[in-house]
Amino acid sequence: MELEFAHALDTGRARSNNEDAVRVDESLALAVLADGMGGYNAGEVASAMAADCMLAGIGRWLTTPGAVRDEPAIRHALMAIAQQANQAVFDAAQSRQEYAGMGTTLVTALFEPGRVWVGHIGDSRAYRLRGGRLEQLSRDHSLLQEQIDAGLLTAEEAAYSMNRNLVTRAVGVEPTVELEVADHELRVDDTILLCSDGLSDMLPDATIAQVMRASDSLPSAAQALVDAANAAGGRDNISVVLVRAKGGAAQSGRAWWPFRRS
Repeated sequence: MELEFAHALDTGRARSNNEDAVRVDESLALAVLADGMGGYNAGEVASAMAADCMLAGIGRWLTTPGAVRDEPAIRHALMAIAQQANQAVFDAAQSRQEYAGMGTTLVTALFEPGRVWVGHIGDSRAYRLRGGRLEQLSRDHSLLQEQIDAGLLTAEEAAYSMNRNLVTRAVGVEPTVELEVADHELRVDDTILLCSDGLSDMLPDATIAQVMRASDSLPSAAQALVDAANAAGGRDNISVVLVRAKGGAAQSGRAWWPFRRS
């Protein structure tokens, strides 16, 4: 099994700056996406800090000789590295007035043979497209999701709610934060999508799936998703990462699949 990566970012039609950050390291089989919030340019700072911390922290852990990489160790490592990113953003927000109140969502995908580990904080999402069917793998940390869970809103009513952008968990807002982590099966021809709410708020899941199915390549699918979100209004920054599992032997010398299951 090999992996193919593609990503696209856009400011959208209503914003003048981009507070989303995307980091992809194919050699580590890792993708990270963050959607920042805060005044001035603070959202950009928070998302970049969080994404860079996750990429660097996971990279150090994966390349540490002799490190245990069974399922509990993977879960613990991802959560610990996310807390390090949270501390970095929180400390910066406390130390500089122009960064006060900044924070960011976070979603990351780490691949191993036949599995993908998804960790997320906030309402940036992870999906899996399999056999033409799109499934949301993450669950939003948002007031809207809590209202749906409590039976106060239906999914249809939620599409028109004024509370769509109120997250209940974010990186850098409090001294500690918990990354929600889950592992999911990965088959040949599966495509994993990471996205900010600039995509998921503008397009229903059925449209996202339709756009992905209609594209003839992964880069064109990434750009088509951005274009569709802009055509629907583009009210926020839009960022997407696509990772497709392909059949065939891994290329010689490629550093993918650093795990061994115990």
